[in-house]
Amino acid sequence: MAKKQKWHDDYWLLLMQNYLRKPAGVKPLYSRNMVTLALELHIHPQVLATKMQQIGTLDTPRIERIWQTYSGNPRKLTRAVRLLREMKGFGRADEFYSGVELNETWERDWQPIDGQQRLTPVMLILVLDLYFRLTPATMVKATPEVQELARLIGITADEVVSLLEVFRHCDPYLKRHGASELPLSEPCRAIWQRYGNDDTEKLASLAEQLKEYYR
Repeated sequence: MAKKQKWHDDYWLLLMQNYLRKPAGVKPLYSRNMVTLALELHIHPQVLATKMQQIGTLDTPRIERIWQTYSGNPRKLTRAVRLLREMKGFGRADEFYSGVELNETWERDWQPIDGQQRLTPVMLILVLDLYFRLTPATMVKATPEVQELARLIGITADEVVSLLEVFRHCDPYLKRHGASELPLSEPCRAIWQRYGNDDTEKLASLAEQLKEYYR
């Protein structure tokens, strides 16, 4: 089991820089900058979102001091962040973050699937959400929802349709066979096992949050 992750005061500078990006304020949980920073720090975006809310309310004297020092001087903050990132071992658990045991389950969702540099598990989650919104007859590239998702995540409508077809083979209610023979059957089945048998409303809520990364 992973140890509780440490929070270092240096992280506030990185998070504040994100907070001050226009429009200034608390950023969506899965916005691109939040996810990028979370991957850099090996800390779940939810943790960063909670910390960012503390910045928004100047929750502690420590945050107030950092705010007073940097909020009105973006160049000073940029220099401080640059120096922090130049520290030897920054972003590596065995050096700068010694004592932190990583649990990369959520991180793997944002990394390319083996052999598929253009696709990530997060994209498969979004396609699975679309699967539950369509009927088999509408799982074609001419369907507006298919085209919209393809544009959003940067793949073709044909690729979305192919993934929908794999999920049709994963669906136990359809009782279709031959899923193992289809490309991406293994990662799609893994996503189905995580979300396909759960409440589709929960999946829809998660998918809406994840879409912020691509907007």
